Amino acid sequence: MIRTVIHIDEDKCTGCGLCANACHEGAIGIVDGKAKLLRDDFCDGMGDCLPSCPTGAITFVEREALPYDEAAVVAARAAKAYTAHTEQGGSGDLGGGCPGSRAQMLHTPEKTQASPEAEAQSQLAQWPCQIKLMPLQSPYYQGADLLIAADCTAFSYASFHDRYMRGRVTIIGCPKLDAIDYTEKLSAIIAMNDIRSVTVCRMEVPCCGGLQRAAEGALDASGKKLPFEVVTFSVRGEVL
Repeated sequence: MIRTVIHIDEDKCTGCGLCANACHEGAIGIVDGKAKLLRDDFCDGMGDCLPSCPTGAITFVEREALPYDEAAVVAARAAKAYTAHTEQGGSGDLGGGCPGSRAQMLHTPEKTQASPEAEAQSQLAQWPCQIKLMPLQSPYYQGADLLIAADCTAFSYASFHDRYMRGRVTIIGCPKLDAIDYTEKLSAIIAMNDIRSVTVCRMEVPCCGGLQRAAEGALDASGKKLPFEVVTFSVRGEVL
């Protein structure tokens, strides 16, 4: 397709790297001492790099180029952060090196209802389950239905394991207590793995809206069109 992308004049480029630092998408790199547009599909054509170039080596051009791929940008950004974390001595699962956050599959529960006589069993399919500790890629994500749940939901709704966790990979968090935006990490998980659907379980309290917005933003940023559902619980354990 014909679209607007940047062009770098190598004769003017000094290889200072300021444009690469300014490019949030990671489309520019320094190769043999010169700035290069590494991937057309990483260039959104917005030109954040232009003002950073001290020699005026960067301009816009209209030419045949791959369409901008936001999902690929998100995945590459997350992978870069993951690599940097491990190179700095991290555990590789973004768990801060704690043995208790080592990724592991617990079981793959079937989507059948347990008999009334059976003792209730945990339906947690993997470990860890906190969003902040989850790896970006893992075998248990492949072909998985993803449940993004607020911490309080399982305590509020008595049958949460059987009704919502059964047959899903469950990850939990609290946007109020964690005080972070989960959007980028969730979008990377969705973009980098074969996720089949996303379900959000949240409480009725306003702060839980942050979890829903993060999940909605993550799905949108991933570029994938997946079945998406939001289930809201009252503080009395009712499904609203």
